[in-house]
Amino acid sequence: MNEERILLGHGGGGRLTRDLIAAEIVPRFGQGPLAGLPDAATLPPLAGRPVFTTDAFVVHPLEFPGGNLGHLAVHGTVNDLAVAGARPRWLSLALILEEGLPLAVLRRVLDAVKSAADECGVVVATGDTKVVRRGQADGLYAISAGLGESLPGFDLSPAHAREGDVVLASGTLGDHGMAVMAAREGIEIAGGPVSDTAPVHRLVEALASMAGGVRFLRDPTRGGAAAVLNEVVEGRQVGLRLLEDRLPFSTGARAIAEALGLDLLHVASEGRVLAVVAPEIADAALAAWRALPEGRGAVALGHVTRDAGRVLLQTAIGGTRLVDVPQGELLPRIC
Repeated sequence: MNEERILLGHGGGGRLTRDLIAAEIVPRFGQGPLAGLPDAATLPPLAGRPVFTTDAFVVHPLEFPGGNLGHLAVHGTVNDLAVAGARPRWLSLALILEEGLPLAVLRRVLDAVKSAADECGVVVATGDTKVVRRGQADGLYAISAGLGESLPGFDLSPAHAREGDVVLASGTLGDHGMAVMAAREGIEIAGGPVSDTAPVHRLVEALASMAGGVRFLRDPTRGGAAAVLNEVVEGRQVGLRLLEDRLPFSTGARAIAEALGLDLLHVASEGRVLAVVAPEIADAALAAWRALPEGRGAVALGHVTRDAGRVLLQTAIGGTRLVDVPQGELLPRIC
């Protein structure tokens, strides 16, 4: 077995494949459902209704300030389950490795998957590994699926938003996209952005006791907050009004966005939640989030209005501008 880089032979199903799995996969994930490396995992029954999701991760570069592709593969899948009102339980993980990938990079990604899964309380229950020729996979792609159980009380839909509801964000927005962009382009500034990749399931569970007042939850990944907020109002008789002086942007992300002419409302986060909640629970929801380390920067951004189908931003100088849906792909390969 070559100790330095992935070879085509690692995907051939023979001794090199067995050596790779024995050396890199089994020590990290070869317990529980993966013990014995079956072709399919046998899982215990879920307490709630099953909630299922799938995702693919093609970030470039594979490593960036604050994380790597392994963190994204776990956090992205866990977060999709969480904002659907579910408790994440199980993950699958398929890896497409490119010939020539340094084994040191693969090990760091697998270590990130293991640590992130342990942090989230989820089990990597099954998976697969394939190898493609040099130039066909940009180093490493990851495909994951997640299974969770529904939490009682949540009935989430953008159609539930009502005039007077409050829009909440669990923390600063756009840090992930700016961290990846800075790493890709070699932009180095003091106090530069660090990816916000993180799980959000505890933020959702913190709202469980007031679930009846939670209208809508979403993690603002590709397209950023602007895409999510426009989803709430599209084709409906309500709108949203945001307050510019409440938008939570970190200094590093703001500096790079301004230098590149980007709107941080269009930039992805990978560890944040946007929520639309009834006004009577808004303060309690903020307090519940701020009691958690991952929610200490939670803020109320604005409220639901009668401006049918529009997201408006009230600027600090008293004007108003439209917050539109991003056109095209501003930041390719960020997750």
